[in-house]
Amino acid sequence: MPEYLSPGVYVEEVPSAVKPIAGVSTSTACFLGIVPDSIDVPGENPDYDPTGRSADPNSKSPFILKPFKFYSDADLQAKADSVKKAKDALDQNKDPKAASALVKALRDAQDDQAQAQLPAKNMEPILCTNFTDFKKRFGGFSTDGLGEMTSDLAGQPPKAGLQNRLAHAVYGFFDNGGTRVYVMRFKTAAELLDSENLEPLEAIEEISLIAAPGIADKNVQENLIDHCEKMSTRFAILDPPELPASSELTVDKIKVAENSDYAALYFPRIAIFDIAAQLTKPELADPTKLGEIHNGEIWIGPSGHLAGIYARVDHERGVHKAPANEVIRGARDVEFQVSKSVQDGLNPYGANCLRYVNDGFKVWGARTIGGDANTDLKYINVRRTLIFLRESIDRGTQWVVFEPNDRSLWAKIVRNVSAFLTTVWQDGALFGSTPAEAFYVKCDDELNSPADRDLGRVTTEIGVAIVRPAEFVIFRISQWSGPQGQS
Repeated sequence: MPEYLSPGVYVEEVPSAVKPIAGVSTSTACFLGIVPDSIDVPGENPDYDPTGRSADPNSKSPFILKPFKFYSDADLQAKADSVKKAKDALDQNKDPKAASALVKALRDAQDDQAQAQLPAKNMEPILCTNFTDFKKRFGGFSTDGLGEMTSDLAGQPPKAGLQNRLAHAVYGFFDNGGTRVYVMRFKTAAELLDSENLEPLEAIEEISLIAAPGIADKNVQENLIDHCEKMSTRFAILDPPELPASSELTVDKIKVAENSDYAALYFPRIAIFDIAAQLTKPELADPTKLGEIHNGEIWIGPSGHLAGIYARVDHERGVHKAPANEVIRGARDVEFQVSKSVQDGLNPYGANCLRYVNDGFKVWGARTIGGDANTDLKYINVRRTLIFLRESIDRGTQWVVFEPNDRSLWAKIVRNVSAFLTTVWQDGALFGSTPAEAFYVKCDDELNSPADRDLGRVTTEIGVAIVRPAEFVIFRISQWSGPQGQS
């Protein structure tokens, strides 16, 4: 109490007992990808041995190493000028040679503009709030070799295709409603396979989604899951492996990582438009060849687009809404047409399908990887809502630390947490006609014994009834003869 020494009127400011708890963000993503300092491109290697393949330029390989180039504004302007010159020549002369020169100039300019002007540091998370941010640091859509990522990273040479698919994932994220994404660049597959290299992400609290676009390597995916389970504040979005067109669509072939309620798997890959493919391969590609389709389209893993959908649903509806029955913006096709009977064998195990439904390519699954095996946490929105509640309450009650541990403090905790959960209930995240049906908060003598208080502990018990998605909508219809008249 303040000390008063002379007569008078004193007005005191009394701190409010209500300290509002704000909901934390759930839509900031982090993408991990390989952007090597140099790439393997097709070339004439005099030591080529068809039985061998290596990233070493001195080895017997059909590929040669080409370093990534970083251009100044003047360099880029010179390339733009060459394109204009070629276009002018074509317009004036209608010369086939001029047309050929234009195509070459366009390819060169597109390739050059795709390269980052400043190389990003290796294994340093870089925040991008739009696709331009990404291009400045990592490059855009490269035309230098459209290599495919394989399920197994071991022994694979670095290809421009890896960087290209990372770029498409970032573009798909923003196109589908994402607003903030950290990008973590790895020079080699070996760096990405080392789980210790994910430690720099632990200091960035706002990250809530994580993915390695286009990478279906078992070790990488399990590293992501382990990271999310360790942090307990993040959720992993996983891509499917590449499968031959004749593959039987079973869980054993599609599911690479072990079960976890901190991750979701999506299948199949999606087709997107790629300017690089259109420029370098204007002719129709062999439709039976995996990784290539026609009209400038390529197959990519959907994780980047899905992360954007998660963000979009979080912003428009809330984290309690399952990120499903949503259109995948930018998707032109799906690699496999999944039928209802096929999905019947995948859905219970948490392999979420992307299907053409109701005139659009949509997310048609909402389960964590493992599905029914995860019991109460088999739905993505339930796990993510729990993460949201835990993190929001954790950050919003830090003021409690070192306060006198008495009943007055317990009452304040109950009041503040209840006020927050009431707002969450009003937003539709909790089931119940009244707050009492939707949640309870308990902090009393039963939970906080004298022995616990002597140890400096204050324990609060919270129960919530999180809404589940209407996964199976059933209408029971029967014939009815109508109301019977009274005699």
